[in-house]
Amino acid sequence: MKNINIKWLYLVILAVIWGSSFILIKKSLLGLTPYQLGSLRNVFSGIILLSFGYNGLKKIKKQQWKWIGISGFLGSFFPAFLFAIAETEIDSAITSVLNSLVPLNAVLIGAAVFKISSTKRQVIGVIIGFIGTALLILRGAELNPNQNYLFAGFIIVATLMYACNVNIIKRHLQDVKPLTIAAGNYVFITIPALAILIFTDFFSAETFSGEYFNDSIIFILILSVFGTALAKILFNKLVQISTPVFATSVTYLMPVVALIWGLLDGETFTLFQGLATFIILAGVYISNSVNQKKTEA
Repeated sequence: MKNINIKWLYLVILAVIWGSSFILIKKSLLGLTPYQLGSLRNVFSGIILLSFGYNGLKKIKKQQWKWIGISGFLGSFFPAFLFAIAETEIDSAITSVLNSLVPLNAVLIGAAVFKISSTKRQVIGVIIGFIGTALLILRGAELNPNQNYLFAGFIIVATLMYACNVNIIKRHLQDVKPLTIAAGNYVFITIPALAILIFTDFFSAETFSGEYFNDSIIFILILSVFGTALAKILFNKLVQISTPVFATSVTYLMPVVALIWGLLDGETFTLFQGLATFIILAGVYISNSVNQKKTEA
């Protein structure tokens, strides 16, 4: 009973934190390129997590380091860049809706990579989810001809990576503390992130003198501390005390938070897009509902 209450608390906190991260990315892009944003986010998060979790690294078993590294690149490194690149063309609210494909993709990855069998209900849910995604992208392209909705592909790739990561944590890192997993991730990705930051001319006078530079740094710090460092620890813990399906269902709630932020920032969201969003979430729910009943009862 205690775990049931705690996991729901974690779910709500993560929804608020991650639901707010999309608008923070959007605001950070005013003064930085997407590659600088992604690199800086990884570097800041690495400094924070390694500072607090360094002592736990020695408890990681030799055979677990491989999975720690893969988890780091799939769950943090590449998505930080993919989301930043996507939001150069797509509204933050739409990005959050597309991110809701994570639970659905967790089912697909579980079946394809981790050999978890799929039911007819899950296949139907996958089909419905992709129909909603197609409608959202096509309608968004019509309503916003100045935005390149092909960039939605970056979000879809990121959701596939997140789906792989959650299955890796549950399958191979179940006995590793959440903070240790997060710190271990950044043993692998902090240096590559710093290298990219250097090669993108971040440390140039032109970048530092930009009109929105200071604001962007503040937004990225908030994003790194809460949206990455704290959220990764909470999420890793949530996966361990629940299931990959329940943990990734945080993406059901994130669009609500992100849509509120987007509307407050002047973004548009039509009734048709709302319908497409409902179709996506319905597909995700259908594909996961059976699994949840079996594992969460």
